[in-house]
Amino acid sequence: MHPLHQFAYCPKCGAKTFVERNEKAKQCTTCGFVYYFNPSSAVACFIRNPEGELLLVRRAKEPAKGTLDLPGGFVDMYESAEEAAHREVKEETGLDLTDCRYLFSIPNIYPYCGFDVHTVDMFFECLTESFDGAKAEDDAAEIVILPASQLNPDDFGLQSIKKAVGRYIK
Repeated sequence: MHPLHQFAYCPKCGAKTFVERNEKAKQCTTCGFVYYFNPSSAVACFIRNPEGELLLVRRAKEPAKGTLDLPGGFVDMYESAEEAAHREVKEETGLDLTDCRYLFSIPNIYPYCGFDVHTVDMFFECLTESFDGAKAEDDAAEIVILPASQLNPDDFGLQSIKKAVGRYIK
């Protein structure tokens, strides 16, 4: 199934002549507009304190509600990935980061309200002075602090996070 199968109308002129052009684009046969379906950017953070412990969150919402997760989320328009990492960590945990270093990326499909959002998940290793005062906010139901040696990819519910945790602990 085409990733834009749910898009029947042209986003430029509104005509219902929006047809498949190729595996990642649709084109309006009325006005000629071509829409390329590119992935959304998202960030996820391995947050360490000076003792080397990691701060994780438990997901408060679907998908994968109740499983472990890395603090993170979608990058907003006009925001860098690093700015998004700082913002998302603050929103979900209340913590300020002292350092944020890019590690790697993994393509992903994030199910959202019956729509598959194709993403590029960018993973960062972040430092904070202390986990004191961290509290679960926004999309987080609980704060979980673990040594890296106790990380288990199977405890995480989202596929790209599972892959990232496996890669991080190797």
